[in-house]
Amino acid sequence: MSGSSAALQPPADAVTPVRHPDAPAPGELLGSHYGQCFGCGHDQPHGLRLEARAGEGVTLTAEFTVQPAHQGAPGLAHGGVLATALDETLGSLNWLLRTIAVTVRLETDFVRPVPVGTTLHLTAEVTAVAGRKIYSSAVGRIAGPDGPVAVRADALFIEVKVDHFVDNGREEEIQAALSDPDQVRRARAFEVNP
Repeated sequence: MSGSSAALQPPADAVTPVRHPDAPAPGELLGSHYGQCFGCGHDQPHGLRLEARAGEGVTLTAEFTVQPAHQGAPGLAHGGVLATALDETLGSLNWLLRTIAVTVRLETDFVRPVPVGTTLHLTAEVTAVAGRKIYSSAVGRIAGPDGPVAVRADALFIEVKVDHFVDNGREEEIQAALSDPDQVRRARAFEVNP
């Protein structure tokens, strides 16, 4: 997005992102990174249950349907819920890099209202990497993947170690995630958001 702040402009020494060789194949459903995640978890009764699929390169597509519990104004999605959908989508990109990263900055433009019952179709891509910094952007459309733009965002993520979550999270959930016998799910539990 051309209107983003200076903090979201990659530095001159930024490099083109490279998809990790072990990243999910294009078209593959990424699945929930953590069952209790409000953005993508299927154990959250009022969560977004956003589903993301790997794209080509370091891109993905995602979608979620706005439910009555996601309202702000009567009949319309709450802006914070839409920002959450963008953040979740952008954070999922880090799985294609096989990097654990957290959101540092998220700038969102709300272009048009998103009614309850609408499926928001999102596309996202990592645009640059500079050291531990990961720059990305996303667009959300209504009325289909090629429909009118409703929301868009630029974001900055920073790579962290799993200690970030262990040191700051609630003990019960941290231990449950670390004890998961599925190595992929255990790794993905710590992939997005501070």
